[in-house]
Amino acid sequence: MFPSIQALFKAPTSKQAGDAAEDAALRYLQDAGLRLVERNYRTPGRGGGEIDLIMRAQDGTTVFVEVRKRRNARHGGAAASISVAKQRRIVLAARHYLMRLREAPACRFDVVTLENSTIEWLQAAFDAS
Repeated sequence: MFPSIQALFKAPTSKQAGDAAEDAALRYLQDAGLRLVERNYRTPGRGGGEIDLIMRAQDGTTVFVEVRKRRNARHGGAAASISVAKQRRIVLAARHYLMRLREAPACRFDVVTLENSTIEWLQAAFDAS
């Protein structure tokens, strides 16, 4: 039996949708002059954090970027979905990343949201405290 037409064109997985959102955010940030340093940086072990994009701004600032995509703003929107616990995991991963460097650069934590086909870049969206 042949698969249905709907099965052939089924919606992408959440992983595929997340990867596409990261691709769009990366292009957006590169167009704004940032340079990619690393993508999907993960700390080792359980309970660690992940950083979607690590970028370098033109002034040398290391920018840790969380990318969030939502179809609509019904439940507070993409930016509101970044909980304090998620921020802590990102900060933990950033500290782990920075330990590898000889000298810690200036840093900030940005968020790029994709919602209703609109991209918004929130610079210094949260801090490490």
